[in-house]
Amino acid sequence: MIFFLFVAAQNFSERGTIPLSAISMIFRRRQQNAVGVKPEWQVNVAPVYFIVCLFSAGIHANEGTHTYFWGIFVLLAWALWPLRARRFSFAIWLGALLIAVALAYFGTRGIGQLEQLAQNYNAQWMARFLRQRTDPKQTMTAIGQIGELKLSSAITIRLETKNNAPPPTYLREASYRDYHSAQRPTWYAGDAREDFADISHAVGDETSWVLLPEKTNLADVQIACYLNGWAQDLNSPEGLLPLPSGSARLENLPAISLKMNHVGAVLAAGPGLLIFNARYGPGHTFDLPAGVRIPSVPRESPGVNSSADLAVPTNELPAIQQAIAEMKISSTNEEEERLAVAQFFAGKFTYSTWQQPDKTSLTDETPLTRFLLRTRSGHCEYFATATVLLLRELRIPARYAVGYYVHEANGDNQYVVRERDAHAWCLAWNNAAKTWEDFDTTPGSWVATEGKRASAMQSVSDFFSWLHFQFSKLRWGQANLRKYILWTVIPMMAFLLYQIIFRRGRKRRAQNINGKNIAAVTWPGLDSEFYRLEKKLAARGIPRQPGEALGDWLDRALAEKSLADLRAPLQELLRLHYRHRFDPNGLNADERKTLAQKVDSAVKTLPKK
Repeated sequence: MIFFLFVAAQNFSERGTIPLSAISMIFRRRQQNAVGVKPEWQVNVAPVYFIVCLFSAGIHANEGTHTYFWGIFVLLAWALWPLRARRFSFAIWLGALLIAVALAYFGTRGIGQLEQLAQNYNAQWMARFLRQRTDPKQTMTAIGQIGELKLSSAITIRLETKNNAPPPTYLREASYRDYHSAQRPTWYAGDAREDFADISHAVGDETSWVLLPEKTNLADVQIACYLNGWAQDLNSPEGLLPLPSGSARLENLPAISLKMNHVGAVLAAGPGLLIFNARYGPGHTFDLPAGVRIPSVPRESPGVNSSADLAVPTNELPAIQQAIAEMKISSTNEEEERLAVAQFFAGKFTYSTWQQPDKTSLTDETPLTRFLLRTRSGHCEYFATATVLLLRELRIPARYAVGYYVHEANGDNQYVVRERDAHAWCLAWNNAAKTWEDFDTTPGSWVATEGKRASAMQSVSDFFSWLHFQFSKLRWGQANLRKYILWTVIPMMAFLLYQIIFRRGRKRRAQNINGKNIAAVTWPGLDSEFYRLEKKLAARGIPRQPGEALGDWLDRALAEKSLADLRAPLQELLRLHYRHRFDPNGLNADERKTLAQKVDSAVKTLPKK
């Protein structure tokens, strides 16, 4: 469609071609600087445009059919038929075309077989290069790693609220129950197997998905996020959705599949970019309540018993108990215990993305123990993990949550979330309300600390991120522009079809007036009388072949013995014709008269066959 108007301009021009000066500044300057009138090079872009259109139509998913291939065959045969060489018979032309088609067919089959062979490695390749950021089964933390925790400022999520409403504070992707710190500190969801269950559509709406049907009076936020994983069974992008706490309904979500596990992770498969509305509010969440066994999981399975939300690893227990003793909590009220934990971190800990080596640490000291008792400085994963274990030791069920913190406005009712806004926090169980609540003890200074690490080229990066977002909307069908383009293409294609069907007939009628063929463009020398002689000789059974030069044709025509005496005068007439046809100076009046008289004389003296 980009070049459609350009090609249309060529087809509706008088010559049916495009002068090079119209598309090249170099040829345009040469034409302007030329002395006198010089012929200009012309190009016909229609064949190239036709080929580009055919290949563009071929960029589609491989459905294992040959419809496109045979469609290409028909179109190419139709396009090549008027351009065939007339000196070869139809059988030879058709045979050459069929050989080319056969080679193309077997080549296409070979490519298909190679593609099937490559699909055996597809899962491993996609898992390596397109694996999703967050694993719903486990998350390996950076607790204990030496050096600086670096995250980029690339925009990963975009939000839009309505009526100047504030955005949700947290976008949770997953939560976990079981903590292991023997080697690399890792949180596990608590189920050794896949425990995702399908989420149902809303009644009569295939783009609405119900998480909590009983919740009403909900806030609304539009979320745009990318799916960076790959679903092998569905052959489509896949990833965890970043959702506000208390999400009850997802609307305008064009997902192929939507699944939810028992600890608050929603796994979506569909387009690489999803733009949807999340309806959320305070209160109940779709997480498994505290102290409830996961259905259909054997009792002996690790990490899924009724006390999974209260479990504290034995190697972390001494440091946890010492920190609780330092808090001097005298009340058994859950609210006061949670307040004491929050004050403990707010008053005695600092946020830092840098962890330096500690040469004085004991051999049996875990990174979390060192954080709680000595360094008291770390990033959000330290704070979230320590908070979960502290609450559990206080007999308050808690879980470890990961996702994003929303704080950066990007216009009216619009917000962006960057990679450096990735966050970890604690989910604490409110026994009175029987709900999970966000409980974040990371010092609020962490947002400013991360903001100071922003690159000086962040505005440039944001611009390219916006371009990528707009392109992704078109690519994945999340923009209305595609619909408008479709409505624009339909009348254009109808007009083009009309031109193909009826224009040729109009051209013939326009050129055929009173039985005489009138050229659309008057070229020098087309009025030469020599063409009368050519028609006369052709009537004797010696027609001129397509593309055959006049000189070669005349030599072939004069090979007849009865025309041997006419060779010299006809050769002289041919020279006069060539001068009249191609010499910029042409013929003067006397020479022009001589050409006409000698042609009349030759036509009259030409013996009958």
